[in-house]
Amino acid sequence: MFVITADQVGSRTDIDRSATMQQQLQERFGDRLHLPVDQTAGDEVQALTDDAGTALDLVLDLARDGHWSIGLGVGDVRGPLPDAVRKAAGGAFIAAREAVGAAKRAEGRFALRTAPSTTEPAAVLGAAEIEPLVRLLLLVRERRTPHGWEAIDLVREGRAQKDAAAVLGISDAAVSQRLKAAAWSVDDEARPALVRLLAELDRATDGAGPTDPAPDR
Repeated sequence: MFVITADQVGSRTDIDRSATMQQQLQERFGDRLHLPVDQTAGDEVQALTDDAGTALDLVLDLARDGHWSIGLGVGDVRGPLPDAVRKAAGGAFIAAREAVGAAKRAEGRFALRTAPSTTEPAAVLGAAEIEPLVRLLLLVRERRTPHGWEAIDLVREGRAQKDAAAVLGISDAAVSQRLKAAAWSVDDEARPALVRLLAELDRATDGAGPTDPAPDR
């Protein structure tokens, strides 16, 4: 299972962005989550999913917003699930808490951790090896200008470059230049590999779904 915990950067000197982000993430990813996106301690948001692609997309959305330190935890989640993410527990939550603390000091404001009891098989890339690969993608995206994102968003909607050019009021060549400068194809090239690595890491932690608590002895 994957737990994403995001803490707002500079919350003491900024408006509270957690409620708005909670709503945005719920609208986009709600049908792929085990529980609704939640607001936890103050200005934190938290989400729970068993899908590696959804976990990565949540990280990318939060990072693009630019106001969050993002921790991704991988591991077990205690079952049965409660009615809210903030009430849930398990190794993935411990890992996410450690990760968001590390993210505050990291480039790209992202960190990845596995549950404390996890022993990662030699055949599987561990969190320490996958984390910098995700961070590289985040840093590439971080360097994109608003103009670059405008062009990317229009093309991602399925528009041809000439149609995007018409919307933006620029030439086809200018759209092409914006896309190239933004290294937009890196997302499509890197995402499948990162999703596969995260899925393998999840399987290595035996975190395929909520686990029932051990019976009393």
